[in-house]
Amino acid sequence: MKLSIVMPVYNEKDTLEEIMRQVQASPYDKEVIAVDDASKDGSRAILGRLAQQYENLKVFYHDRNQGKGAALRTAFAQVTGDVVIIQDADLEYRPADYPALLEPIEQGVADVVYGSRLVGARPHRVLYFWHYMGNKVVTTLSNMFTNLNLSDMEVGYKVFKAEVLKDIRIKSNRFGVEPELTAKVAKKGVRIYEVPISYHGRDYAHGKKITWRDGIAAIFHILRFRFFD
Repeated sequence: MKLSIVMPVYNEKDTLEEIMRQVQASPYDKEVIAVDDASKDGSRAILGRLAQQYENLKVFYHDRNQGKGAALRTAFAQVTGDVVIIQDADLEYRPADYPALLEPIEQGVADVVYGSRLVGARPHRVLYFWHYMGNKVVTTLSNMFTNLNLSDMEVGYKVFKAEVLKDIRIKSNRFGVEPELTAKVAKKGVRIYEVPISYHGRDYAHGKKITWRDGIAAIFHILRFRFFD
């Protein structure tokens, strides 16, 4: 089984080398597809250097900032592996959780696996109450329209058999990609599992990007991809 690890990158110079080291240390046959979404902090130069260091790393560059969804759209088009893992570049999610995420697929019981920061006993950093409440609201709304019972729809760790993504075309450019992917895999009727993951969340002082505006947008996207897509 070959993994395609897709990594959206935007202004992550402080964590990029370490997350790449951890990804490369994972004991799997893999390709890494990084998409720099017009970083301005030196991340582009770091990615260029890393591409010379790691033969399995492919790097693509956007000439203007478009958002996580756009970066994933670019990355998904380059996938050649059997299983696709979305890996953020900010060290909030750690590759040490790959075995847990991949287990349901390796056992042949799942087509898609979501990590969850809200179930199980894995360590997670305690941060913002209103982020937690916002996540619960959009996850509940998403569940209502997809008829799923996810605990953490907005989680960054999402894993797919590559065949599941072949006919999915991402339209969202920003964080709307999370409810969009959820709505589209739900419509396909594939087997979805959830597993607990660790979470090392950042605060805004250390580069956290998602805001309350993205939460409001998520509600719009949940309705959009349920009724109008």
